[in-house]
Parts: sequence; structure tokens; C-alpha cells
Amino acid sequence: MPSNSATGTPSWLGAVNDRAGLSVLLDHGPLTRNRICELVGVSKPTASQMMSRLLAAGVIEEHGRTSGSAGRTAVLYAPRTDRPLGVALDLDAFELRATVVDAAGGDRPIVRLPLPRDATERSAVDEVSWAIAEASAAAGTDPDAVHSVCIGIPGYVDPGPSGELFSETLPGWPARRLRPILEAELGRTVAIENDVNLAALAEREYGAGADNDVFVLLWLGNGIGASFDVAGDLHRGSFGGAGEIGFLPLSAEANAVDPSARSMQDLVGGRAVAHLAKSHGLDVGGYHATRAALAAPEASAVRDLVFADLAERVAHVALPLLATLDPGRVVLAGPTASIGGEAFANDVARAIRRLSRWSPEVVATGVGSDPVLHGAKLLLTGKVREELLDTVARLDLAT
Repeated sequence: MPSNSATGTPSWLGAVNDRAGLSVLLDHGPLTRNRICELVGVSKPTASQMMSRLLAAGVIEEHGRTSGSAGRTAVLYAPRTDRPLGVALDLDAFELRATVVDAAGGDRPIVRLPLPRDATERSAVDEVSWAIAEASAAAGTDPDAVHSVCIGIPGYVDPGPSGELFSETLPGWPARRLRPILEAELGRTVAIENDVNLAALAEREYGAGADNDVFVLLWLGNGIGASFDVAGDLHRGSFGGAGEIGFLPLSAEANAVDPSARSMQDLVGGRAVAHLAKSHGLDVGGYHATRAALAAPEASAVRDLVFADLAERVAHVALPLLATLDPGRVVLAGPTASIGGEAFANDVARAIRRLSRWSPEVVATGVGSDPVLHGAKLLLTGKVREELLDTVARLDLAT
């Protein structure tokens, strides 16, 4: 009885080899045929056939020649990364940041676009369309080659049928069915992810989470949040809201630190930081102005006082996370934490040990600027890569 499976046929083997060849080029950059043979584990004739098919498919190109032994030269093959493409973006109440993403994860320019302050001028479709157009122009790529988008938002979208959006900083965006609306209007695949979860992805890949099985990322900014990384997997929760700790009421002990505070957001969020700075003589307005003033070199004395007070508050915020997950490491990230740095992390660690039975390692973020955007780029690179690899590895199961 004939089988409908293509497994083991020459076309199937060729597709598998072509996918492997393109994959090593994406991983390593330009390579010679001999090096491709070594990495994929195929013969030279097979490698030549692979390169011929990939060249014909338009997914690789010849990238010059390299000198070999006895003066011989060899052709270098490189992946084409001009299509398909994605755009990663993240945004807050004031600014949108975006960059083009290719299958090799190459660096492209980051565009920073101011957002309207008037809520009536905000539009999810317009803002994402703008990001695609501006990021493509900055990268010198074709916006029509952008097939997918990953958006990091300050909030989360319930994965259920209604797709309800929970965010206080995206006025004018649809409160329900955000992803289907964007996909229908943009004609592209859209992924929407919580910004703190994306920052944790970047932390796992590039920063302080790289060598730890279980860590919690505690985000301290105008808003606060947490992300739970367990052996490289993010725990998002059944409804997408895991880590939304800003809404939690305070314990009696935490409330005693600041009797006016009712929630964790009240205790360590942007308003709390501005109030602490004001209590130490730095009164420059709201959170964003305060953050900029605290980061200035001449504010070191006030900065030390503010972060000394803030450390005990953050320790109280961390305790429910420690009791729930008992992580080996807590990573402090976000705009506020980045100013405090490692000294602030050490103060938080000491406060946790003083207040509780837990003694995790507390460290400052190892990711520099734009951690949310870097996380969105990581997530999207995998999707774009799979799309490209699938173009040379589609199996005809009917043969």
C-alpha cells in the first residue's frame, strides 16, 4: 500500500538539508562551502546542490570570496535578510520606539517617535502603521516586506475570546479584540506582549538572568510590575496578568512605612519616587522630571538618600514574590532601578534579609537601554526566522 508521507524521499531530504544550510548561515554569517559541510554534516557535492537551490530560491547570495590555502579562493555564501522582515516596537504614554527585525537578528536603527498628549488623537492602527513606515525608512528596507509585528505594551491583553486590553497608558486603543483589529487593518501578523515580560526575555539573553535557572524581574518605573522566568520560560498566568503587582494592597508592615500608600504602586511607583525626592529637598515636579534630576551627577547626595529610603519599600514589594516563587535571584530593572544601580540592589538585598527569612541574590539589570524593545526583537527574530526557513522547507506530503 503506497504511503502518503514524503519522509525519506529525495525532495524531503533536500528540503531538510536546505533548511539546515540556511540555518547555519543565519547563525554564523557568511561561510564557505567547506565550512557549511562541516557544520551541517554533508558532503561537498550535497553542499553545492544546497547552495544552488538556495541561490535559485533567492534566500542567499554570494558574498565575495575568501583566501584559502596555496592562494586558492572560495566563494562565501550569506543569507539574504531583506525579506521577510518584522518590526518590533514598544511604547509608553509619551514615546514609541521601533526597529526593523530580520531573520538573523541584525542591528537596525531605532526610531523614537513622540506620541500625542491628547487622548483623542491616539489610534492603535495609526501608531503601529507609523512605526512600520518610520522604522523601515530608517533601515532602508521595504515596508511591504514587513510580515509581522511585536508590540510591547505597559499592560497586558487577556488571551481569551474578548482579548480585553488592560492598560492605563494607551488611550484611544481598542479595549477589546486589539490583536484581531490590528491584524485586519495592517494585513500583518501581530503579537502583543507585556513590556516587563519582554524585558525579562532580554535579561535572560543578555543580562543578569543568563546564568540562573529561576529569577524574578522586578520593574520599577512610573508603573511597577514583575516577570517570572522559570528555566527560560515566562509564566504569564491563565489570563495574561501574572506579575501585575501594582494593584496589590499593602501589608500592615509595608503600610507603616508610608501610611498614605494603599497599593504597591503607591509605595514604589513614580509618584512615590517624586515624593521621596521632594522630602529630601529635590522638588522638580513629576516622576519624569525627578528621574532626570536624580540621574544627574550633581544630585549624588540626594540620590543616595532617596534610594536608601526606597530600598526598604522595594523589599516589602518583593516579599510576596519571594513567598510565591522562592527565586534564587531578583533582578531590579526599569527606569528607577537603573539609576540606583548595583548599590541600590545591595541595599534591597539587605532589607529583604532584615525583614524576612528569604535571602535571594538581588542584582541590578544587565541590559542597557531599551530592554523592552530588545525583548520584542528577540521574540520577533524567532518568528521571522521560522518564516524564512519555511520558504525552503515546505513538504509536499502528497508525493
